[in-house]
Amino acid sequence: MEAVPLSVPTRQTRRGCATAVVALLGVGVGAVVGLVVGLIAGSTAGLTTGLVTAAVLVAVFLLVSWAAGRRRLTLEGTTVVARTIGSKSVDLRHADRIELLVSDVRGMRTVSVLVAQGRRTINITLAVYAGTGGRELGILALRRLADAMAASEHSAGLVFSQLLVAQLRAEAKGEAAPERPLYQLAAAAPQGKLAQRLSGDAVTRFVASLD
Repeated sequence: MEAVPLSVPTRQTRRGCATAVVALLGVGVGAVVGLVVGLIAGSTAGLTTGLVTAAVLVAVFLLVSWAAGRRRLTLEGTTVVARTIGSKSVDLRHADRIELLVSDVRGMRTVSVLVAQGRRTINITLAVYAGTGGRELGILALRRLADAMAASEHSAGLVFSQLLVAQLRAEAKGEAAPERPLYQLAAAAPQGKLAQRLSGDAVTRFVASLD
């Protein structure tokens, strides 16, 4: 089956700026640390050590920013595959854990589903909201993900499938973001927490209330 991208639309310019900022931050931190180490040592050997330390820190920052920019998430049948430098996958049919996460960073709330199989864990972003608008996973991706969740052996799979189907129905009706299930879940989560898990019972009750 064709691989379906699982990525919320982003502005490439913003992503590029973020990567550049991380890279520049790495260069700055590396330079400062290298200078401090060199001054403390007060010798040619110390200066060399400082420069090596700076180079290592810069390399680490650049690697992190490069990997973040290359992260790709796809759904292949019922398997979610995350690729960065390497790859890992979770077959939703045999997932050990399926949880809903809501994070709140500077007024932007991100709704995602955490899936795990053994030691492999993947976080799938479903929507990002700010104010009364936001960005959401595409219709095809939501539909395929809902089907894959419905095939899961995990008890939460069917509930999450129903949640995504309800989101699709709201989009098909042309309802504004505040009327859509994912937005309502994000808005209902308590404020003041950077990231929080919503219990399976809470999600089940919410989905039941949509009928």
